Amino acid sequence: MAKIVNTVLGPVSSDALGKTYIHEHILFGYPGYQGDMTIAPFDWDGSLKLCIDVIKPLMDEYGLKTAVDATPNECGRDVLFMKAVSEATGLNIIPASGYYYEGEGAPAYFKQRAGMTDIIPDVLEIFRTETTKGIEGTDIKAGVFKVASSKGEITPYEEVFFKAAAKVSSEEGIPIITHTQEGTMGPEQADLLIAAGADPKRINIGHMGGSTDIQYHLEVLSKGVYISVDRCGLQGLVGCPWDNVRMMVIAALCAAGYADRIMLAHDCAIKWLGRPLPIPEEAFPLVENWNWRNVFENIVPGLKKLGVSDEQINLMLVENPKRFFGY
Repeated sequence: MAKIVNTVLGPVSSDALGKTYIHEHILFGYPGYQGDMTIAPFDWDGSLKLCIDVIKPLMDEYGLKTAVDATPNECGRDVLFMKAVSEATGLNIIPASGYYYEGEGAPAYFKQRAGMTDIIPDVLEIFRTETTKGIEGTDIKAGVFKVASSKGEITPYEEVFFKAAAKVSSEEGIPIITHTQEGTMGPEQADLLIAAGADPKRINIGHMGGSTDIQYHLEVLSKGVYISVDRCGLQGLVGCPWDNVRMMVIAALCAAGYADRIMLAHDCAIKWLGRPLPIPEEAFPLVENWNWRNVFENIVPGLKKLGVSDEQINLMLVENPKRFFGY
C-alpha cells in the first residue's frame, strides 16, 4: 500500500519514487565551515548550476528519479537550496532530520545543554517539529531520520539521537537511515533502534559496504532491517574497500536471497561547503569514481557480470526504497 513521503516539494506517493539513491548529499559541510565563509562564501547560483549539471543527465540517461539527502542538521543542510535543485531538475529530494556522529559532528551545543538539563526532550521536539510541521521555519518536512555512531561504539551522546529517532519513527512512521563509521556497529544500531520502539522494516543500516565480512552482513540482516551499500566509488579511505570487492559482497548476498533488503548509493556531496578539500594527488585514484554516476555506469554493469539479475537490481534501486518508505 502506497504511503505519502515528504520531499522538498511536498508530499509524493511512495509508488512514485522510482529509481532511488538512498544516501546522498546535495550540499555538505563539516561543522566549522561557517567560520570560513569570508574566504569561501556559498555561491548559490554556481552551486545550483553544478547540481543541475550532475543530476539532469542521470535522470535523462538512466532514469534516476529520487535521492535521499542524508545531510544532518549541523552539516550544512539547506532545504531551500534542495527545493531549488528539485524545481530545476524534477528530482524528488527527501530531506533528513538528524545529527552526525560525535567525532565529526557538533556535540558542543547539546553537551553544554546536557550539563544543565535532560536533552532528550529537546531532540524529540526537533524531530517531531521537523517531520510534522517543517524545517527551520519553512513548510518543508523531513521525510527520513538520519542518525550516526562512531567507529566501534555508540557513545552516550549519539544514543540520545538514536532513541529520539526511534520514538518519533514509531509515532509518525518516518523511516530511519544510519551512518556506521567504517561499517561498524550495524547490529548494535539495529538492536538499539528496535529496543527504543522503531519497526525493523523502517530501519536502514548504512555504509555497510565498509565491511567485507558476509557473516557480519547476515547478522545485521537477521534483525529484519534493510542495509545499504552506499559509499560506492569511495575506495581505500575511511575503511572502504574497493568497489570490485563491494560488488562481490552484494552479489553473494543477492545469491543468498537478500536482494530485497539492499539499497545503493554513493554518500557523495555534489557541493562541499567551505574551501575545496585538499586531496593529495596520490589519492585521486581512490576517489575518481566517487560521484553520482558510479552506480549506473560501473556498479550495475559489474553486478550483472557477477550474476546479479535485472530483477534483483530493480529491487535494490526501485522496489526496496518504495517499500522502505511505503510500509
